[in-house]
Amino acid sequence: AAEEVTTNGLTRAELPNLVFAGTNVAAGTGTAVVYATGAASEFGKIAHLTQSLGEELSPLQKEIAVVTKLISAIAVGMGVLFFVLAIGLGEMQLAEGFIFGLGMIVAFVPEGLLPTVTLALAMGVQRMVKRHALIKRLSAVETLGSTSVICTDKTGTLTQNEMTVRGLWVAGRLLTVSGVGYAPVGEIRDTQNQLFSSADPDLAALLLTAGICNDARLLPPNHDAARWTILGDPTEAALAVVAAKGDLDLAEEAQRLPRLRELPFDAQRKRMTTIHQLGSGPQNEDGQVALIKGAPKEILALCTHWQRTGIRQPLTDETRAEILAANDTFARDGLRVLAMAQRTLPPAFRDFNAPAVEQDLTFLGLAAMADPPRPEVAAAVAACHRAGIRIIMITGDYGLTAESIACRIGIVHSAHVRIVTGGELEAMDDAKLRTVLADEVIFARVAPEHKLRVVNALQAMGLVVAVTGDGVNDAPALKKADIGVAMGITGTDVAKEAADMILTDDNFASIVGAIEEGRAVYDNIKKFTSYIFTSNTPEAVPFIFFAFSGGRIPLALTVMQILAVDLGTDMVPALALGAEPPAVGVMDRPPRQRSEHVITAGMLARAYLWLGPVQSFAAMAAFYFLYWRNGYWGQWLDLPATGLLYQAATTMTLGAVVTTQIGNLFAQRATNSTLRQVGLFTNRLVWIGIATELALFALIAYVPFLQTVFGTAAIGWRDWLFLLAWTPALFWIDRLRKMLLQWRTSAAPVQPPVTGHVPFVSVKERR
Repeated sequence: AAEEVTTNGLTRAELPNLVFAGTNVAAGTGTAVVYATGAASEFGKIAHLTQSLGEELSPLQKEIAVVTKLISAIAVGMGVLFFVLAIGLGEMQLAEGFIFGLGMIVAFVPEGLLPTVTLALAMGVQRMVKRHALIKRLSAVETLGSTSVICTDKTGTLTQNEMTVRGLWVAGRLLTVSGVGYAPVGEIRDTQNQLFSSADPDLAALLLTAGICNDARLLPPNHDAARWTILGDPTEAALAVVAAKGDLDLAEEAQRLPRLRELPFDAQRKRMTTIHQLGSGPQNEDGQVALIKGAPKEILALCTHWQRTGIRQPLTDETRAEILAANDTFARDGLRVLAMAQRTLPPAFRDFNAPAVEQDLTFLGLAAMADPPRPEVAAAVAACHRAGIRIIMITGDYGLTAESIACRIGIVHSAHVRIVTGGELEAMDDAKLRTVLADEVIFARVAPEHKLRVVNALQAMGLVVAVTGDGVNDAPALKKADIGVAMGITGTDVAKEAADMILTDDNFASIVGAIEEGRAVYDNIKKFTSYIFTSNTPEAVPFIFFAFSGGRIPLALTVMQILAVDLGTDMVPALALGAEPPAVGVMDRPPRQRSEHVITAGMLARAYLWLGPVQSFAAMAAFYFLYWRNGYWGQWLDLPATGLLYQAATTMTLGAVVTTQIGNLFAQRATNSTLRQVGLFTNRLVWIGIATELALFALIAYVPFLQTVFGTAAIGWRDWLFLLAWTPALFWIDRLRKMLLQWRTSAAPVQPPVTGHVPFVSVKERR
C-alpha cells in the first residue's frame, strides 16, 4: 500500500518521492513515473515564473529619461525665446534669427553627456571585471551603487562550498583539525596542542572507517583545476581529507581491505555500511569487517562497545551520555556530525542484510564538519554594514545551520534572530512579511516563489535589492531583483541568463567590491554632469549679450565653436572624471535612496549660478582683452564683427572656456574632499584629458583648414598667459565656495550624538 509522504518543512527539490528530469543519480537504482512534462513540470513552472517578469528600467535609465526631457524642454524654450528676441531686439532677418535660436539650443544641450555616461559605465564594467564581477547590463553598474539590501544564499557564496572536518571525538578526547577545503593539508591536535596521527590506534580506527567507508575521490591540481577538487559527495570527500591529514594512505588501505559489499545510505537507516575482506587469503577465510558511518544517535543505538586505547570495551551509560554531549556541543556550533563504528564479522558470515550486519557494533568516534565561511566574507559583511547595506540570508538549508553561519560572519547581531521557513512564509500576508523584514531575519527551507516574494516585499518598501543565486530555481528572483547576481563557477546557465552580474569567483566579497565601484560610478556621473553643465553658461552668455545689445556686441562664440567644446575639448576630460577611482570613505556612507537624483538643485546652483558665471566672466574678459590689446581699449560696443581681429577674439573666448574647464576639472575631482586627499596623479586619464583639450584648441586656433571651419585665428603668447591664468583662478574660486559652505555648516547648532547605535540592525520603509 502507498504510504503518506510528510512534506512539512521540505522544498519541492527535497520531496523523497520526486526527481527532476536531468538529475544525476549518484548511487542506487530506481524506477520513476513521468507525471508532468514541458510547462507543467517543476522546471517548466520555474521557467514560466521567470518569463512572466518584465524588464524594468534601472534608476539611471529613469533618471536619464527625465534629464533628457528636462534639458530638451529648456533648450527648445530658450531657443524660441532668443529667436523672438533676435528678431525683435536684434533686428535680424528671419533666417539669421533662426540660426541664432538654433545656436541657443546647441548651447543649452550638453551633446557630450549621453556618450560620456555610456563610456563611464563601460569603464566601470572594465574595473569590475578586475574585481571578479562581470556585468551583463550596462545600466546595472550604477544600480549597484544604490543597493540597500543583499539577499544572499549560503552555500558557495558565503561559504567555500567545500565541506571540511573541523573536530573529532575519539576515545573520550576532543581533537581539532586545521586546514580548510579539499587539499589534504592540515593537522590533528588535542586541546593541549599535542599532534595526533594514525599512529594512535583509536584515531587510526576512526580515520580508517572515514576514509574506506567512502565513495568520494580526491583529485589533485591539474591543467583544468588549479586546486584540489573532488569526485563524489562533499561530505564523504571531507572524511577522506581528514583521513589523509592523519597520515592514512587511503590507496594502500583500500588495497589491504578490498571492499566486498556495500549497504548504501538511505533516509530510513541514516547510515552507510561497507564490508571488507580481512587478510590476504581466499575470500572469507580470515573473516570480514563492516565499517559503518551515519547519524550519531542511530549509530550509537546499535553499539554495545566502544574502542579505547585500541581495546574493545563495553559501552556504559556514562560513556553514551558523554558521546551525546559531545555531539550536542558540535551541533550547537552549527557543525554536521557523523559517527563511525565497525564490526568484525566471522569467516562464515553470509547474511548480508542491514539488520544482520548492523548490530553489536563498536563505537569509534565522531567527526564534525562544516562548509566553512570564506575567509574574506566576514570583512565584506562588516563593510556592507558600515555602508548601510543590509544582508538577508535566504537558503534552502536548515535554519540552525544558517543561523550559525550568519552569526559567525556577522550578518546578524541578535542572540535570538528570527528564522522563517518557506512554510511559515506562505502563511504570512504581505503586511506581516513587511513587519518581519523590518528586523533581523533568516529565511530557511525556501522554494523559488518564496525567494521571489521576499524580493517583491523589499522592493515595495522602497529598497534597491540585489539577489544572489546559482540554481535554476533562483532564476525568477534573479530576474526580478534590481541586481541579479549569478555564480560564474557553480551557477547554471539559466541563472546566468537571468542575472545582471556574474561573479567569476563565486565570492560574496566580490559583490561588495562591485558595489564600491558602482558607488564610484554614480559619484563620477555627478562629477562629469556638473562639469559638462558648467560650460553651458559661457556658451550661452555671448548670445545673450549679442541679443540684448541689439547686435552692438559681436557674437563672442559661434555655433561651430560651441560644438568644438561639447563634442571635442570637453569629451576626454569628462571621461577622465568618469574614470575616477572610488573616493576614500565611499563605503562608509549609507546607500542613496531611490528618490535621490543625479541632477540636484545644489549641482545646478553650483554649475549655473557659481562656476558658470565665473567661466562666462572669463570668456567675455578674454574676448574684450583681445580687442583692447589691439587698439580698442575701453570700447564695449560696436567692435569689429568680421575679419581676423574678430576671429582671434572668438578664439580667445573659446580658449577661456577651455582653460576654465581645466580648473573646473580639478574642482569636480575635489567635490567631496580636497585635491590633496584625491591626489594629483591618481588618475592618469585626467592629464591625458588636459593634454588632449589643449592640443585640440591649439589645432583649431592654428591649423588653416580648421580655422576656416571654426572661424578662428591665431593668438599670441601673451594671450595664452591670460587664458591659462584662469585655470587656477576658477579652482580657487570654487574652493572659496566650499569654505563658505563649511563655515555655515560649522556655525549651525550641533545636534546631540546618537547613543547605542549598532550598524544597521533593522530597516524601515523608505518612501
